Amino acid sequence: MLLLNQARLADAEQGARALLRLYPNSGMLWKILSVALVRQDKDAFKALGKAAELLPEDAEVHSNLGAALHDRRHWGEALVSLRRALALDPKQVQALIDAGNSLCRLGRARESVEFYHRALELEPGSTEAHNNLGNAFLELGTPVEALPCYRRALELHPDNAEVRCNLANALRQLGRLEEAVAESERAIALDERLAMAHNNLGLCLAGLGQRERALACYRTALVHDPRYVEALSNLGDTLHELGRRHEALEAHSQAVQIDSRRADSHVNLGKAQFELRHLREAEASLRRALTLDPGHAKARLHLAATLRMLERTEEAEAVCRALLAQDPQSVEALTLLAELAADRGRFTEAQELLQRALALDPDRSATYCGIAAHRRMTEADQTWLGGVQALLARPLPLGHQINLHYALGKYFDDLKRYDEAFASYRQANELSKRYGLQYDRAKLEQRVNQLITHFDAAAMRRRWLGAADSELPIFIVGMPRSGTSLAEQILASHPAVFGAGELRFWNGAFGALEKAGLGSEAGERLMAQLGPDYLDQVSALAGGKARLTDKMPANFMYAGLIHAVLPRARIIHMQRDPLDTCLSIYFQSFFNLMPYDTDFDSLAHFYGEYRRIMAHWREVLPSTTLLEIPYESLIEEPEAWTRRMLDFVGLPWDPVCLEFHRTARVVLTASKWQVRQTLHRGSIGRWRNYEKHLAPLRRMLGRNAETAEG
Repeated sequence: MLLLNQARLADAEQGARALLRLYPNSGMLWKILSVALVRQDKDAFKALGKAAELLPEDAEVHSNLGAALHDRRHWGEALVSLRRALALDPKQVQALIDAGNSLCRLGRARESVEFYHRALELEPGSTEAHNNLGNAFLELGTPVEALPCYRRALELHPDNAEVRCNLANALRQLGRLEEAVAESERAIALDERLAMAHNNLGLCLAGLGQRERALACYRTALVHDPRYVEALSNLGDTLHELGRRHEALEAHSQAVQIDSRRADSHVNLGKAQFELRHLREAEASLRRALTLDPGHAKARLHLAATLRMLERTEEAEAVCRALLAQDPQSVEALTLLAELAADRGRFTEAQELLQRALALDPDRSATYCGIAAHRRMTEADQTWLGGVQALLARPLPLGHQINLHYALGKYFDDLKRYDEAFASYRQANELSKRYGLQYDRAKLEQRVNQLITHFDAAAMRRRWLGAADSELPIFIVGMPRSGTSLAEQILASHPAVFGAGELRFWNGAFGALEKAGLGSEAGERLMAQLGPDYLDQVSALAGGKARLTDKMPANFMYAGLIHAVLPRARIIHMQRDPLDTCLSIYFQSFFNLMPYDTDFDSLAHFYGEYRRIMAHWREVLPSTTLLEIPYESLIEEPEAWTRRMLDFVGLPWDPVCLEFHRTARVVLTASKWQVRQTLHRGSIGRWRNYEKHLAPLRRMLGRNAETAEG
């Protein structure tokens, strides 16, 4: 003990160990050893446990054991030991502080406040107690109460960088961002290696809209602490707001790898996967988050959004309604429930839900976008217009800016203010380019060449091994916005047809074929399996109906592959005026999933390649396989062309197909509102409203058409 008191710690340790060989059940010797080890930053856990076992009435021993358990993140066990120590000696200030810290870690911040207050009654000059009491108030969502705690701690210890970080955090939560930036910078000046200070500064800068500077701060924080999960999460969030989705996914993946027990990290990863439409992976991440924290509201909300995109509508609605039962003021749940109602064609209900959401939070961009998407806007919507313009005056995340400009374009288009509409749509597309997704012309041309070469006339006459003899699938293909949703809605109104929407299969299937080697032995084996695999996927969806529609427009690329493995499947090709088609694509948000849609040059090139591959299929596919429907003719003569489609797919006429706008089914595409309206000619020749803006597009389309046809 004398050696210990003289700070001759190694000697004290050596002496205690020597005596313990003679007296292994001496609690005091175990206590001396544990203190010597703790003060040398050595592992004292075994010694502490043995001392607590042999000295059950020694408050200091239990306090030390509690502190060690706390450091090992065993919060519950730490609290038991600390409560035992305080029962023996209620005036142990450090035990009170450690107990409060353990309660905070257990999510019981409200209980921790009492322990910090008791510590401060005993030792009013404890910087740690003031600071941690402030942290508890922040955890409870009361930053106003946290501020004086941090300020008092700084009066006691002005050079404490960590306390300045916490003060900055409280100021940030109160919206006092400039002050928060100043406090964060002071903390960094005191300790430039303090990762938390760089992270806090990043949060403040992001709040001020300075997202590039925020990224630099998060990266500096990670230099000083590579396993700093909060900094990785903030980095991922800011990358997402800047449109750098793949980098955001990587940051959130790293956060999960570092600590897989944090529900928030799995939620962030699931959200990033959802944005990139990795839907199955997103569902798995979000369900993992809910396993860790069943009440996690954001996890449930993002799960509902993912289930919606997976067309599991009833499950998504159930999750939303459960969220609203728990929190009727949840704007996010109301907005998502509105989208689910719109998917089913319940637009009045959707608008009511959106108005409720807008009343609760007039600053949420998704609400304004939903209102514009699901009805025709009028001059009476001045309040809506003012709200959108006010939001756009702020430093919003990139995705919010883009979606609001698209919504504004829709508003002006509905009001026939075409110049303002075009300016809004152009701004949305220019902003979308910041996502950095590049359109690879050479890659598309190479793929079209491969398909034309491999699936030529001889290939279409060949009987492929494994070809599935089924008439179930009807493929509806064409350029996006060419009427594929309308054709599906008409056919899905027939009692013998199930409308499956846009199924993701053939792009991945062709990618796998490329990897295996087109024409190789491995490629042939894979080809033999594609038809049965596809039918396995869609047969359960069809629910016993005779036909199923798959309206993924981009399947026009793979018509020859589809015919090779499903020779009795029927392919309906929707054709629409090129200018109307391209303009409609340019005016529609596709969430940056189609890299060619943000400028006329890329659009025209893609359209030229589409024409080229369709000209090839027209030559080599049997006439019984491919039916081409002019969109304009379908609008002008709906019954004649509907009869022709039904006859083509081998189904009898049913007049209910002409009442397609009344058909109750889920539609997730951008045309969900249009296909629930009666047919009208407003979409034919729409490009004339924008004629003065389209001269470059007309020239490019003409040039690319000549190339494609040549």
